[in-house]
Amino acid sequence: MLEELKQREKEGRSINVGLIGCGAMGLGIAYQIGRTPGMRLSFVADFNEEAAQKAAEVYGKPTLTLKDGMAALKDEKIPCDVFVEATNSIVAAYDYCLAAIDRKAHCVLMNAEVDAILGYLLRDAAAKQGVIVTSDGGDQHGVLARMMEEVEMWGFKIMQAGNMKGFLDRHQNLEGIAPIAKQLKLSTVQCLAYTDGSKLNIEMSVIANEHGLTPFVPGMQGPRANKVQEVVDLFDFDAYGDQGRVDYILGAKEHGGGVYVVGKCESEFQQGYMNYYKVTNKHPYYVFLRPYHLCHLETPRAIALAALYGKAVCTMKQGRITDTFAYAKKDLKAGDKVVHAIGGDEVYGLIDEAKRADASNSIPQGVLDVEGSPERPVLKRAVSKDQPLTWDDFDLPATKMLELWEKQKPLVGLK
Repeated sequence: MLEELKQREKEGRSINVGLIGCGAMGLGIAYQIGRTPGMRLSFVADFNEEAAQKAAEVYGKPTLTLKDGMAALKDEKIPCDVFVEATNSIVAAYDYCLAAIDRKAHCVLMNAEVDAILGYLLRDAAAKQGVIVTSDGGDQHGVLARMMEEVEMWGFKIMQAGNMKGFLDRHQNLEGIAPIAKQLKLSTVQCLAYTDGSKLNIEMSVIANEHGLTPFVPGMQGPRANKVQEVVDLFDFDAYGDQGRVDYILGAKEHGGGVYVVGKCESEFQQGYMNYYKVTNKHPYYVFLRPYHLCHLETPRAIALAALYGKAVCTMKQGRITDTFAYAKKDLKAGDKVVHAIGGDEVYGLIDEAKRADASNSIPQGVLDVEGSPERPVLKRAVSKDQPLTWDDFDLPATKMLELWEKQKPLVGLK
């Protein structure tokens, strides 16, 4: 891959990349594209003009800077082979991706929310245009996808795709998270989505749907651990049967931001080698660790895979095996409104098997997002803290999100 990119650079055939979203991740992506051979940033856009200008500066080469990203995507005179979506939106991100697909550009999603919630519509549209929509290569689920492909190639059965989370507080609110968000230079909504676990559950739903994995319990088990090696004792893999799972460990600081895969191999012949290689195991279960995920550093790999080979990092190819469903973050009363569906004061999200949760009429967390609408979902009745929320609990405004969810239903097996 690298040699092909270098050759493209030499021949003046660089991959043209368009980027919308210049927050913390978008800024890093702009920087990295400027240091990757065979790629050029044809345009960068953000509704915050200062943010877009900063991204252009860190890119370090001539590029078009805009406030209106949609205008760039619809302007055929601006080259775009691969579009990178790095906003924190869902509906607007969907619209950006659809515009990119219409002009036959591949889409790389540094945006797990639009990936998980409306990804099936985007993949259907992309297939019709002969392009791909893919998860980013540097988010946890993208890194896991790469690891799992390799572990399966070795002949191991995937028993668990694991994430590592340093801190989790499902009941944290915007006021409480504000000082930390300021320190980390994140929006409070984004920071809260990380802290209350919604983002974790959404990302693990994406990788679950790539490989047909499920959580052992709603929200996953998430035991506390000092080191990742402890997973062989913390989980009962025999209880999984033949069903692979997604889960996480909480509090392990040695490899913060890392991911791991548990593979099963019953071969005693292989066991000898694994012990020699000092791979943590409780035969027949083996733990393979990647102690980091590097987000923006790994985005160019996803760009190159799409542009050079038409290959996706992750596309939820097994279908909607799981989804992330809404739970009450606090006691809610009739008339209360959900202001922010993901990263707000009213709800948090937990991954669950889609068939089971759908049968209970549970409402996906993303459906409550009303981006671009002045109206908000309103509770019709009181619900208790930590109670799963259902479609019957809400008066839902007629938003574009709801319209798109209805349109996506046939693609995810819902009537």
